Amino acid sequence: MAKTTGIGELSEKVEQVVREYIEASRSAATVALERAFGAAAMRTGIAAPPQTRAPRAKANIRRPPTEVAALGERFYDAVCGNPGETMVVLAAKIGASARELNRPMSLLKRTGRVRTVGQRHLTRYFPAVGSRASSS
Repeated sequence: MAKTTGIGELSEKVEQVVREYIEASRSAATVALERAFGAAAMRTGIAAPPQTRAPRAKANIRRPPTEVAALGERFYDAVCGNPGETMVVLAAKIGASARELNRPMSLLKRTGRVRTVGQRHLTRYFPAVGSRASSS
């Protein structure tokens, strides 16, 4: 009968070691996932790394014309305050992405309120001078 008790104790100890190993693996995996997805940073109050870009807008969602016009006015004010700057600099001053300013900028160009010099990423923006520039 002593052997049965020894085997029982041995099997209990093996099961205990296996349970501890599984629990340690689970907690290590949880910590790794939290670190990878930033949940640990949010929970502990550590600041997440800053975003370098504005979040992408969902495709096929149109902005209302009033929002585009308001963004255009903010862009025009930024161009008047900083003539000759690039879209990236002006977008940072407004607090929008360069992509978000594409439509308002093209409308301002079409109405003659803004003129551009250069091409692609070297394009500089200036307020237009003349009779068409003063019209809103």
